[in-house]
Amino acid sequence: MARINDNYEKLPGSYLFSEIAKRVATYKEKNPSADIIRLGIGDVTRPLPPAVIAAIHKAADEMADEKTFRGYGPEQGYEFLTREIIARNYAPKGIDIAEDEIFVSDGSKSDTGNIQEIFSPTCKVAVTDPVYPVYLDTNVMAGRTGDLQEDGRFAGVTYLPCTAENNFSPDLPTERVDMIYLCCPNNPTGTALSRADLAKWVNYARRNDAVILFDAAYAAYITESDVPSSVYEIDGAKEVAIEFRSFSKTAGFTGTRCGYTVVPKNLFGKDKDGAKVSFNKLWNRRHTTKFNGTAYIVQRGAAAVYSTEGQKQVKETIAYYMENARIIRENLAKNGFAVYGGVNAPYIWLKTPENISSWEFFDLLLHKCNIVGTPGAGFGPCGEGYFRLTAFGSRENTIRAMERDWSKIS
Repeated sequence: MARINDNYEKLPGSYLFSEIAKRVATYKEKNPSADIIRLGIGDVTRPLPPAVIAAIHKAADEMADEKTFRGYGPEQGYEFLTREIIARNYAPKGIDIAEDEIFVSDGSKSDTGNIQEIFSPTCKVAVTDPVYPVYLDTNVMAGRTGDLQEDGRFAGVTYLPCTAENNFSPDLPTERVDMIYLCCPNNPTGTALSRADLAKWVNYARRNDAVILFDAAYAAYITESDVPSSVYEIDGAKEVAIEFRSFSKTAGFTGTRCGYTVVPKNLFGKDKDGAKVSFNKLWNRRHTTKFNGTAYIVQRGAAAVYSTEGQKQVKETIAYYMENARIIRENLAKNGFAVYGGVNAPYIWLKTPENISSWEFFDLLLHKCNIVGTPGAGFGPCGEGYFRLTAFGSRENTIRAMERDWSKIS
């Protein structure tokens, strides 16, 4: 028999959202008439903006005409999209990004999971705790961590606690690390790093020759002026940071799939002999070897996001979700819960009452109120005692969920 990758057996038995789906299915089977409202998985519910749909239709028509048909495109992305990304997201902030520093993909989940391939298996990884599971799990799969310990942490990984006690802003590690995963605005906590907080991480990375892997998938939701929407707003960040962006939550592309990663050309690592090597060069090699490019039709839709009408429509959708976040945040607070997030992100992070575990709270919320959320423990040990709700539901379901009797579990 062929030998398996034993690192996969280090992972917990069930992916977080698979376990949630199993528990909901079991409950629904026993209670078929239950009116379940899902505020768990962070999938969007609003349709694609009309400007995007029009662009996709037009691109589909082009593909039906021999004169305008397109086959393989550039793996890194078409210029019509990369130029819009620069003009809309970076140039207005005075950030100088070149077209060959942008790599269009099928979404930031893929890129945040795949980026670890261009780093040595010996690199030391730091992740915030709680954390988006993909960062940690892909490093476990790659053999960059030790085994899972009794405390729920992997040996060899540096965990950066993010709790109410430190205002969800992690302290710098006391040991040197090579790869630092930061998600801002954060999934799952819905909180964000201030400019000063992010600057301290950039400075740490510069002092220690570390690389920040900055997930900015929710940048469009930022409302506070002191929260940077790009890590490159911080001086020196282009020397130490890779940034991931997504159209999924910004423009409803969760099922359409498009995102991009920025890898600056003056970001370097070193090889076994100590010579400097460009991470941009490495990622370009990996990207072009394993990926044939995002579909032309999809990229035309993504470019339409930056049109005048597209921007207006996207902002309306984001405002819709953020109003849902306000409704959830304020109603939970009225019901006596300690609530965080929901200001710069479409996630609300609440403290479970009376030391109830996050999975116990999940079951109580499902059984008592027929509402599905996400247990904080699924995002890491420091997520225990917390619970995530998303604002991506419909307005009707958001209001109905808040009208249910939360006193049964508060």
